Amino acid sequence: MAPVTNTCVIFKEVLQGIDDATRAPILGTYLPGQTTAFVDNQTIDVDNVPLDGGILLKTLVLSLELYVLAKMRSGLVAAADTYKDGDTIQSFGVGVVVRTENPAFKIGDHLFGVYPFAEYSVQSNTESYGKIDNKHNLPWNAFVGIAGMPGQTAFTGWNEYARAKKGEVAFVTSGAGAVGSLVIQLAKRDGMKVIASAGTDDKVQFLKELGADVAFNYKTTKTAEVLAEEGPIDVYWDNVGGETLEAALNAAARYA
Repeated sequence: MAPVTNTCVIFKEVLQGIDDATRAPILGTYLPGQTTAFVDNQTIDVDNVPLDGGILLKTLVLSLELYVLAKMRSGLVAAADTYKDGDTIQSFGVGVVVRTENPAFKIGDHLFGVYPFAEYSVQSNTESYGKIDNKHNLPWNAFVGIAGMPGQTAFTGWNEYARAKKGEVAFVTSGAGAVGSLVIQLAKRDGMKVIASAGTDDKVQFLKELGADVAFNYKTTKTAEVLAEEGPIDVYWDNVGGETLEAALNAAARYA
């Protein structure tokens, strides 16, 4: 087999943007095509690229995590973890083993782990990759969503700590996010009244479609006023902290 194109996405630089209201510079503004670059002039010889005891993976699905953006901004993560010019972007993903020199894996195995934003990659350190037993024939993108890290976070956190009771009130922030959207559904499954917030009107509409009883835009509506009217709240799923956390604590039911 002749070498094939190994398209990837690399980090270029963090640019300064301008705040529309204050006209002040904003560090870390993401600009597609400038902060990152789409590279399609690299090739890989799938049949002969050295594996050095590792595996060759073909990337199938990638997850866009906030942590990826944080690594593009100076000061948000440890300096050693911040992307440098030319680094390939990485995130959680699903891929399939194309070749292997590791006896723990066979060709055709589907693996979950951290993948570069590239069509193919050689991985010698395979400890962080887990085999997927897709016995229900789910689409592979489910394993970076509801059957992956976001689903595990929501399900484990809710079942371990919510102690949900039918008829009680739950407040979920960032309800349109990967985790929050699942928490809303878990709370409704348990018979709770759900208050949920998000930052745009489109997201608020999505909250309603998920089943939230009260959905509001925290940028245009005061959280404290909503909670005072719709609470008190028994379970608070916090994705944001700050003033919203303070409002939730003030609106908490006794012994919540």
